[in-house]
Amino acid sequence: MRVWTKLLATTAIAAVTGAGAAQAEMKGASLTYVGSWSGLVLFKQFEQPFWSKTLPEASGGKVKVEVSTFDQMGLKGAEVYRILAKNVFDIGATVADYTVADAPEVEGLDIPMLAQDPKTAKAVAMAYKPVLDESFGKRFDAKVLAVVPYPAQMLFCNKDIKGLADIKGLKVRSSGGSAAEFLAAAGAEAVTMAFSEVPGALQRGVIDCAVTGSLSGYSSGWHEVSKVLYPMPMGGWDDVVTAISLKKWKSLDKETQDFLAKTVEEKFEAPVWAAAEEDTQQGIACLTGTGEPACKHGKPGALKLVPVSDADVATARKLLTDKVLPSWASRTDAAYVAKWNDTVGKLVGLTAKK
Repeated sequence: MRVWTKLLATTAIAAVTGAGAAQAEMKGASLTYVGSWSGLVLFKQFEQPFWSKTLPEASGGKVKVEVSTFDQMGLKGAEVYRILAKNVFDIGATVADYTVADAPEVEGLDIPMLAQDPKTAKAVAMAYKPVLDESFGKRFDAKVLAVVPYPAQMLFCNKDIKGLADIKGLKVRSSGGSAAEFLAAAGAEAVTMAFSEVPGALQRGVIDCAVTGSLSGYSSGWHEVSKVLYPMPMGGWDDVVTAISLKKWKSLDKETQDFLAKTVEEKFEAPVWAAAEEDTQQGIACLTGTGEPACKHGKPGALKLVPVSDADVATARKLLTDKVLPSWASRTDAAYVAKWNDTVGKLVGLTAKK
């Protein structure tokens, strides 16, 4: 018994000593971080606590981070990686779809109806992450640290729709890219509009419907200006990509690089994915006042929940394969289309053709 006790104690000491030695060797860094939307759950519950507390504490105070968000800085989401490329700040995070005009291959991360559940969405993101890293290196002189989702992107309407066919002729806001193409293929008039402008546009009747994450919509009051929630993930998962300037990355010593990459993966990226299913269901519960568990984020709304039929799912998948995927491939460099086919395509059983 004494031998086992001594062995366990020795092992524990060795593990602590090894971690402490690695930390002691690390030079550390002072970093500036510009995150995603400040008012949404992703930033409040994950980004802000990770970068301002979890990471610095895990480093023993050797890594210090100044935290802000692009909307607090008065920036548009599409500007984040462009400004990161100019080394104005060290690390930036925004919705990948916001940057597709600069990098169409990034759309391959989150094409509508490609992943209908968080498990598949994560598998797609992790399979495509090395391709994103290559793209960001070339386009933005940056290295990808993490890819995380918002809750499933679903449809909010101030019209009484009963299914996918009823959005034909309606003006529907999307974040752009393939999501807009999916809506157009379904017969809607896709409107690109900033997230912050949507509640007012819905209230005034400028648009009929809009797509966003379930919990994001609740946090931003969309249930107060809509009538119906249609929970088909027609906008994908609005993945947010966190990237660090290559200039900053290369200035870090190897121990700090390894520490940063490992800690981001284990204590930021993994927990966000683990929460994706619960956050999606919580969003629905908070928006409609139905479902279990009950809303934990405040007073629930009373949106009418329209169930997604198998026929609508089949129609949506056909729009993906016949319209959306070929369109994306047609405007994307052939080398990236081939890499998508070798990674995501093999995972989901689809082939994109130029």
